[in-house]
Amino acid sequence: MIHLMIFLPLLGSLLLMVTPRKWREEVAGFVAALTLGLGLLIWRAGGTELFSVPWIGPLGITYSVQLEGVSLALALVTAFMSLIACLYAARRIPNPGTMLALILGMATGLIGIFAARDLILFYVFFEDALIPALLMLAIYGKESRMKALVKFAAYTLFGSLLMLVSFIGLKYLGGSPTFALADLRAHPVTGPMQTWLYVGFLLAMAVKLPLWPLHAWLPDFHEQNHDSGIPDVMGTLYKVGGYGVFQFGITLFPDASLALRPILMGLAAFTALYAAWIAFHQTNWKRLLAYAGLSHMGFVALGVFSLNETAVIGAMYLLAFQNLYTGALFLSVGMLQERIGSLDTRVGGVMTQAGALGGLTMALWFASIAVPGLAGFIGEFSILLGAYQISPWLTFIAGITTIAAAAYALTAFQTTFWQARPLGSVRVADLRHVEWLVLGLPLVVAIFFGVYSAPALNLMQPAVKAVLSALGGQ
Repeated sequence: MIHLMIFLPLLGSLLLMVTPRKWREEVAGFVAALTLGLGLLIWRAGGTELFSVPWIGPLGITYSVQLEGVSLALALVTAFMSLIACLYAARRIPNPGTMLALILGMATGLIGIFAARDLILFYVFFEDALIPALLMLAIYGKESRMKALVKFAAYTLFGSLLMLVSFIGLKYLGGSPTFALADLRAHPVTGPMQTWLYVGFLLAMAVKLPLWPLHAWLPDFHEQNHDSGIPDVMGTLYKVGGYGVFQFGITLFPDASLALRPILMGLAAFTALYAAWIAFHQTNWKRLLAYAGLSHMGFVALGVFSLNETAVIGAMYLLAFQNLYTGALFLSVGMLQERIGSLDTRVGGVMTQAGALGGLTMALWFASIAVPGLAGFIGEFSILLGAYQISPWLTFIAGITTIAAAAYALTAFQTTFWQARPLGSVRVADLRHVEWLVLGLPLVVAIFFGVYSAPALNLMQPAVKAVLSALGGQ
């Protein structure tokens, strides 16, 4: 079942090439829904066992996959938001076949990233997910898209090259027979070389978290993508650096993780606060959301780098659910742009004409700024609670971000939705048809897991305990 969940979206993407135009939306929606259904069945079964067979035997590369714990939670969110993206693309994009195929193709890369338990397989899926993201930007982006594309590709490819070098070094210096995670854990690299290899791996993950100063690609990537916000949803899902550090960094570089913990926590806290400050000064909704996402990733990094169980669980919780409400916010911005022809936050008065759009957007922002009762609160509070036990001052610095987040979010919302509407402005239509589902379903999930977190926490906690066991109780 795990193999079907990984590769079904890719098969659906290829199938769209030969599907008559009038049926493409239905086929893409069915494939995305079936992928989510498979994920829910895997969750109900308690996850999957590790499946490992040789892939390229002479090089020690295996096809090793497993979905359980944190990886299953992130795969489920990916499948869910891919379905939401397909639903909105069918309504918003003229002749959406290409966009739908790219969404499904990217879903396979993302789910594969979470399922991979072989480092080279992880690298392959990591690169596979990059291709649809670049094509979405190249085909559907705005006037300056090529500049943003080159910057995005350069950062990602440079980082992934360092990651590949680190992986090769791990295998050959440790003497592991394969690149499988289990074999590498049994043949660790120790001493100064572990630290150097960890730094190479971290540079790749810092690009995809992202962390300051390797975040420069992010605002341009979102600003130049299609106004609908659909590529931005998939780009939000591609922020897999936090998961990579959790699943592979702590496991394979335990001594280096402990040695570099103060520096990395400091970098994470600075990223969270810096991004929130920059977000406050943005007047373009997409750039504001880009920096808001960067601030969230600083929080995720703080939790992971702290190596505290409570904080790491909170980081994975936040990583999973910020994909829901941040992705939905990008789509709400796309709906706003479609109605008024602008992404400027200073348009004013939208709430008086589009109350449902304004209300759902406000509720999604409440999730983003960690209002209690919504999923974002559980993640951020757990990170602060756990990280405080390791470094109170750095946690205090990061904690200021929660106040800054409310400032930039509510200020921008007020100027767009409540401030006086200029005379002669175009009338804003309210939500229609599938738009209710596109914004409402992510909000329902954020509320459910904000009120009743036990299913997600019970799924994640054993996986976090298993990963942190690599630290040997330190």
